Amino acid sequence: MLALLAAGVALAVAAGAQDSPAPGSRFVCTALPPEAVRAGCPLPAMPMQGGALSPEEELRAAVLQLRETVVQQKETLGAQREAIRELTGKLARCEGLASGKARGSGTTGKDTMGDLPRDPGHVVEQLSRSLQTLKDRLESLEHQLRANVSNAGLPGDFREVLQRRLGELERQLLRKVAELEDEKSLLHNETSAHRQKTESTLNALLQRVTELERGNSAFKSPDAFKVSLPLRTNYIYGKIKKTLPELYAFTICLWLRSSASPGIGTPFSYAVPGQANEIVLIEWGNNPIELLINDKVAQLPLFVSDGKWHHICVTWTTRDGMWEAFQDGEKLGTGENLAPWHPIKPGGVLILGQEQDTVGGRFDATQAFVGELSQFNIWDRVLRAQEIVNIANCSTNMPGNIIPWVDNNVDVFGGASKWPVETCEERLLDL
Repeated sequence: MLALLAAGVALAVAAGAQDSPAPGSRFVCTALPPEAVRAGCPLPAMPMQGGALSPEEELRAAVLQLRETVVQQKETLGAQREAIRELTGKLARCEGLASGKARGSGTTGKDTMGDLPRDPGHVVEQLSRSLQTLKDRLESLEHQLRANVSNAGLPGDFREVLQRRLGELERQLLRKVAELEDEKSLLHNETSAHRQKTESTLNALLQRVTELERGNSAFKSPDAFKVSLPLRTNYIYGKIKKTLPELYAFTICLWLRSSASPGIGTPFSYAVPGQANEIVLIEWGNNPIELLINDKVAQLPLFVSDGKWHHICVTWTTRDGMWEAFQDGEKLGTGENLAPWHPIKPGGVLILGQEQDTVGGRFDATQAFVGELSQFNIWDRVLRAQEIVNIANCSTNMPGNIIPWVDNNVDVFGGASKWPVETCEERLLDL
């Protein structure tokens, strides 16, 4: 079509030049068939589209295609280099994890290779997954790079350099993978050793606890123990599990040893709802030992803060509030009008070593007993003087009919402990 149009234009121009038309004349362009063009208006030859190329043009096209291929390969190598750098970084973090484990497991914070779990089993599992991921990515890179190289038709020198570089990177990556495998095996061995050491320590602790429990419960007899209260605090104490019934008379006896100063504190206290000082024996500060019944006070002529064992007994009856005080079998004091006609209320809490401001609590450290207690017994009557002497000189073993001193009736708290007690004869030799 273009050829026909060009031929028409050429004929029109030639006719105009020969005829010299007058001004204002118009030309008409008429399309001619190809035969007319070939006959009267030959045109210069033009290269046809899709025809054969000259050798120079073919060489230029090959060079352009090769350059394009090289650019694509550079881009591919850049992407692969980034992937390899990422893998190398992760392997470096794995090496950081290895060096951290070699230095010890006492460090805190996040693990390398991402947030690895702190449980050693989970660490090994996570490292296995990371290793498999690295292998998969390496294989993918190899396949992709080999496919690109085979399809690109690169020059031989460039292909050889690329293969050599890829082989070098592959060897480095495999070396890192082997190191990671070794580190994984080492970590597994360390985890197993740590687990065995932990289990061994736990077994030793359990064995020690069992021995202590056996030592605390396997006394020669149920009453052959003492309660140790080593510090003056408001949280170390013993507690009698049984409570008292309503009492109109009582005798309380115990062995104690203390060298605390000033004052031995509170060997025992009994509190009921509405009255925290129902029965209390206390030596507070520089005051003498006092017996409190329903918050009424009687001072007792007892002296026991010499660090030796002493046998103490106090008796009381609601009739006229009569009381007696014995030390080591000897009556040292007596009196009356101590809460006369007041019955001891039942259902309270009996505490060893602390004075109660509320039932079973609100202890005051300054009133705490420091020392050792044993053979704490309560009877619901006033014992005769000879009975008290026989108990004190070890000729009679007479447990209390209301509160007996037995192992399973005494709990200890806050650092108080139970220990085998010296025999009665050994305590006598300590006087």
